[in-house]
Amino acid sequence: MDIHRMDLHRRIGVSKIKVVRPEGELDLMTAPRFRDLLRRGHRRSAGPPRLIVDLGAVTFMDCSALRELCDAQAWAVEQGGWLRVVHDRRGIATLLRATRLTGRFPRYATVRDARCDQMANCSP
Repeated sequence: MDIHRMDLHRRIGVSKIKVVRPEGELDLMTAPRFRDLLRRGHRRSAGPPRLIVDLGAVTFMDCSALRELCDAQAWAVEQGGWLRVVHDRRGIATLLRATRLTGRFPRYATVRDARCDQMANCSP
């Protein structure tokens, strides 16, 4: 697996939801690319930005990547949209709890759940 691979997928349809899927480690070295990917996810949005960040293939994440998520989420909300996070790794859940951001980034089990705003019932 390429630890530096990051993709942006556009969901065609009425809601125009975009999905960001980074893979591998999100840390100080990859945070700039992650930030660029999140910004591309916001660009050229018709209407309020709707962005899902699927962290299912992320093996490690530190606070530098979390800062980029916070910035992207704040911008989306400011524009009348949202950013939702899909994750199932205990390390990501621990990072969100330790930084007291579980309320800001509730856990979604799948991209489909995030699209429908169906939060996961339990922690990983």
